[in-house]
Order: sequence, then structure tokens, then C-alpha cells
Amino acid sequence: MRILHLLASPFWSGPAENVALLALAQREAGHEVWVAVDRRRTKVSSEEPVVPRLEALGLLDEGGLELSVKSPPWRVVRDVWRLKARGVDVVHAHFTHDHLVARWGRPRGAVLIRSVHAPRSLRASLPAADAYTVPSSSVIARLVGQRVRVLPPLVDARFRPAEDREALRRELGLTGSPLIGMVSTFQASRRHGLGVEAFARLRREKPGARLVLVGDGELVEPVRAQVRALGLEQGVTFAGYQREEAFARWLRALDEVWVLGLGNDWSARAAAQARACGVRVVAVEEGNLPALADAWVTELSPEAVVAASDSGARVLVPPSDNARIAAEVLVLYEQARGSR
Repeated sequence: MRILHLLASPFWSGPAENVALLALAQREAGHEVWVAVDRRRTKVSSEEPVVPRLEALGLLDEGGLELSVKSPPWRVVRDVWRLKARGVDVVHAHFTHDHLVARWGRPRGAVLIRSVHAPRSLRASLPAADAYTVPSSSVIARLVGQRVRVLPPLVDARFRPAEDREALRRELGLTGSPLIGMVSTFQASRRHGLGVEAFARLRREKPGARLVLVGDGELVEPVRAQVRALGLEQGVTFAGYQREEAFARWLRALDEVWVLGLGNDWSARAAAQARACGVRVVAVEEGNLPALADAWVTELSPEAVVAASDSGARVLVPPSDNARIAAEVLVLYEQARGSR
């Protein structure tokens, strides 16, 4: 099959890595696969741009689509006509803008698949598609009567347990026990403030504990101020934005990851990556997190976070299998093609 993924984003964040891993696995299964992204917004501030990543993977589509929510109407119309002229079998749209362009620009004979990556994308105005994927089983009920499949997070092979965790910690300059991390963009939905409050409470019980905050974003400085106000400077490490193998190394060094909220990707990819590294996951009950967490935070309070952390619970979860996930999505494509 010839498959074109549409991802109207200039950032290597949210669903972007999951889309890229899915595309790679589909290509490895023998299909022709490309990923078109936002080519209008070329300057990004706090996040990594997606174009260089896709270029390096050989997945970047060069079919002339601008695919941007910032495009003026005439360029959106141009995208519609350029998409309509493409010779592909499957158009897999990932964001609302993609879905709208694909709704009107679907190439003749192609099926249209829509991935819903967060529940807020499900609106009464959602355009029709031949099939859908959702990030967790809890969302399926909102697409009753539609052909739908859960698309779990895919995990890169670099996420694996540390061969020598203590040596890795020394290399990274990390001390303390337990080592707890939060690995996400600093934005309100990720609840870093709650994490810092919970860590302050935990550190009263375990003075040797350390909190490692990996990521960047608009709320870094407010969180730094909160850390200072609570007198936690000696117990909190701001690791900044890390990418590829460097990010995996920081994750491998941890004992536990707190996932206290999700952004625009409810498949909970960070939790899956942590599990692949042998790191315990403490999480709120959002999106796909219940399927990946070792312990659940029952309410959004510091006390509940500490209780989940202290529980020591471990749950056996099968590792992510990218080839299997891709095969299941390809079956969905075939089912959609067979119904046309």
C-alpha cells in the first residue's frame, strides 16, 4: 500500500514520534509510507522541530503540502487540490486540520483514516472517515457505530533498561534515592506544580530523595520559583530538554516516573518508554495511563501522589511490539478498503 500520514504540526512532540514509529514499522512491513507535516511554521521556540527528524528517518513527504493551521484559506484550498492529485491508497489524518483537508482532498480510490490522539478532538463536527484509531479503550464508546481500533504507544528500541544504573547515575551527576522523574513539556496539563508539592511532602519522609525534571516549556521558570520557595533546590535537578539517546539515558537512570497529566497525546508514550527502561510508573487515571501504570494516583493531591509512590506496587505489562501494532493498523486499513 501507499500510505500518506498527515500531521499538521511543526513540533517533534505530542503524537509526532508515535506517528513516525508507526510509519517506520509500516515501511518495514513492505509498504510505501510518507509523513507530511506543517511546513509553514519553520521557527519553533521551546520544542524541537519535526522536519529534521523526519528527514533523518527518510519519511518526510515532499509533495508540496503546507498543512498548517496558520495557512490562509487559499493555501488550504491549494493543499486540498494537491492532496487530491496524489496517488496513494491510504490517507491517515492525525489532527483536525489534517482531517478537514483530507475530507475534501481525498485522492480517488483512497481510504481516509483518522487518529484521535486526545478526547477533545471528538466533536459533533468531526468529519466522516472510513475508520478511526483512539488512544485508549475508554474513548471507543464515543465512536459507536464506527470502525475503530486502539492505537497504543510505539516505543523506540533505544528505550531499554540500564546495564549499570549506578554507573549511569554517576555519569549524569545524579545522587539520592529514590530518584523520581517527570519527563514532559512544562505546561499546565502536565501538573509539574503538583509534582513539586508532592515531592516536598515525600522528601520529609525520605530526605535522600531527588526529583529530576526533564523537558522545557513556558512554565519552567514558575516551577523553578516554586522549588526555591519550598527550599528544595538541593533535591531537584532541572535536566532541560533531552533528545534521542540522551533522553533515554536520563530515563534509564530513574527509579520511578510520575505522569500526572497528559498533553495532546493520550496514548501515554512517556509511560511506555519508562516501562521499557524498567522504571516504575506512578500515574493519574487519564487516557491510556491505567494500562501502563504500576500505581494510580486516586485524586489530584500531593497526599495521593505520595501514597501511590509509597505503595511500591508493580504491575506486569507486556512490552510494546511496534511490528504487531503496525500490523493491526494495516488490518484496519484493509478492512476500510474492503468496505468501500
